[in-house]
Amino acid sequence: MPDFYQFGDITTLHDLRTGDDEHLEAKLRKACRTYPIGLVLPVTAADMRAEPFARIMQELSEVDYVDQIVVVLGVAPSEQDYRETASLLRPLGDRAQILWTDGPRVQALYDTLIEEGLNLSIPGKGRSVWTAFGYLLADRRLKAFVLHDCDIVNYRRSMLARLCLPMAHPSLDFEFCKAYYARVTDRMHGRVVRLLVLPLLQALISMLGHNRFLTYLASFRYPLSGEFAVTSTLARSNRIPSDWGLEVGTLAEVFRNTSVKRVCQVELCEQYEHKHQPLSLEDPDKGLMKMARDILTTIFRSLASMGSSFEAEHFVTLRCAYLRLAQDAIRKYHADALMNGLVCDRHEEEQAVEGFARQIDAAGHIFQEDPAGGEAIPNWARVLAAFPDFPERLRDAADADAKEFGR
Repeated sequence: MPDFYQFGDITTLHDLRTGDDEHLEAKLRKACRTYPIGLVLPVTAADMRAEPFARIMQELSEVDYVDQIVVVLGVAPSEQDYRETASLLRPLGDRAQILWTDGPRVQALYDTLIEEGLNLSIPGKGRSVWTAFGYLLADRRLKAFVLHDCDIVNYRRSMLARLCLPMAHPSLDFEFCKAYYARVTDRMHGRVVRLLVLPLLQALISMLGHNRFLTYLASFRYPLSGEFAVTSTLARSNRIPSDWGLEVGTLAEVFRNTSVKRVCQVELCEQYEHKHQPLSLEDPDKGLMKMARDILTTIFRSLASMGSSFEAEHFVTLRCAYLRLAQDAIRKYHADALMNGLVCDRHEEEQAVEGFARQIDAAGHIFQEDPAGGEAIPNWARVLAAFPDFPERLRDAADADAKEFGR
């Protein structure tokens, strides 16, 4: 039975399996006449060459309601990376453009900001998303920016439609829309959400009491999903973390800059599959352990910026509370997996939880050493105050790259 109940502070838009893709897209074609949308697609050279990317490009070639598409190409040092990406983008036509973050022209623009003391030196998805938002801000017609990853194995264009419609439909007034979905194959995935973030939020609430920010975060069914939509106005105001704290950091910025009544989450699909990060228990600077540490640090710093106080003993208490709640979660997921015929290795789940608990200590130490942190990229409002024409410079760089390397 589809779930249609509303829990938490934000609106949940379910997939009750009662509509169809044509119905969604027809609504969007009409809505987007007065609500133009820009689509951001961050991709690395490795993911560009993987099978899902070409399939995503083919699906998007059938989408006729998106005004502009910007493919942000990162971790791509060679001109050949650009040329291969351009070849795969041909089905999208002139509305698609490549923003090559490793190219000399965009790098020179980064250097301009770095010389002014702005933090743009750390490459990664956060910087790519930030750069794409700047590119799209050059077109003042665009009302919203939509983002999804490029490694989605089972991508269908209906996923994009479900992400866009809550923003574009004239009877709705959302300023931010976050995707959620089930991460299931023959087993449950999404370990960082299931076994770290959700038990951690419960533990923090038990320690700190009622906290509007924690209640808001706990309202998201999949707070680490890489897909979201945001109004262009909010995109100007939000700061973006440059590390694995991108998703949680984005939610924190949305909480600061708009009302929770203007925030929703939408069920994107019945199941979602993309590449999986290694657990990396042996090397906490890689894989899910690195991701966990960055997420934890972002949460601690966000809470501190809203007035919560943390001392060394708080992290000891938090680790103990988290471990008990995470172990309870393992028991629940084991029962759910058994009922649904899924593989569930409780030993591996326990190992993951123990590794995540160690990252609470590590993140607590990082927080105490540097409570404010310096990882977030300045918001576009600040950049535009210093360089009003910077979005146009990004457009010029992208156009020059296209002319030189051939679209």
